[in-house]
Amino acid sequence: MRIAVTGKGGVGKTTLAGVLARSYADDGYKVLAVDADPDSNLASALGFPEEITEKIVPLSDMKDLIAQRTEAKPGAIGQMFKLNPRVDDIPEKYCVTHNNVTLLVMGTVKEGGMGCICPEHAFLKALMSHLILRTNEALILDMEAGIEHLGRATAQSVDAFLVVVEPGKRSIQTLKAVEKLARDIGIKNIFAVGNKIKSPEEETFILDSCGDIPVLGFMSHDENIMHADRLGVSPYERSRKIILEVKMIKEELESRLRTSG
Repeated sequence: MRIAVTGKGGVGKTTLAGVLARSYADDGYKVLAVDADPDSNLASALGFPEEITEKIVPLSDMKDLIAQRTEAKPGAIGQMFKLNPRVDDIPEKYCVTHNNVTLLVMGTVKEGGMGCICPEHAFLKALMSHLILRTNEALILDMEAGIEHLGRATAQSVDAFLVVVEPGKRSIQTLKAVEKLARDIGIKNIFAVGNKIKSPEEETFILDSCGDIPVLGFMSHDENIMHADRLGVSPYERSRKIILEVKMIKEELESRLRTSG
C-alpha cells in the first residue's frame, strides 16, 4: 500500500497521515512514513518522543551527503551533477523508528527559477522514486499541497492520493488544483477526506463540493486533537473517535482499490 496524503495547509493532513500510519502498524504492517512537507510535523503526529525528534535532520539539509552522492560542489552554480544518485541505502541509515513506524524526514528544496533543477532536488526526487517503486512496506507520504516531489512514473505507482479538505472554499480549491496536477500525469485514484466536521450540513457541503471526486469519509472536529497537539503527543493516543473514523476511511479506501484493481 502506497498512500500520499496532501491538502491545503492547516486542514489536518498530517493528523490523517500519522493516524493512518499508526493504524497500519497496529494491523501488523511494516510501515514507512515519509515527511515530505516543508512544515515537518509528522514525527509529532506519530507520537515520536522529543528526544528523538530534536535529533532528526531533514535529508535536504545534509549538504555534504547530497554533494557526495550527486558529485556536486556545494554552492556552485551552473555545474554538472548526477541526476540519478545512489539512494538505496538512505532509508536504513537515516530513518528513526518508534511505535513500529519508521520515519524518514525528507525536507524540501526551494528552487531558484522556473525549470531549474539543483543537486538537492535531484537527490530528493531520486529518493522518492526509490521509496515508491521499491519499498516493501506500507508507505504513507505526508506531502505538501502539490506533487512536486513526484515524477510521472513514481506518481503513477502511488496506489492512492488522499486530499484532506475542510468545510471551506479555499480547501476545495486546493483539492481541485491537486486533482488537475494528478490527472495530468496519469494518476487515477484520487480521493477526498473531510476533516474538522461539526455537523451533517458540513458533510453535505463537502460531498456536494467534491463533485466526481469520491469522499472516503469524515473526521470530526475533536478537542482531543488540539489537546494532543498542545501536549506534543500523537492524536492516536488521545482520541478514540479519530482512530475509529480513520479506520473506517482506511477500510473504504481498501475496498475501492480492490474494486478498481
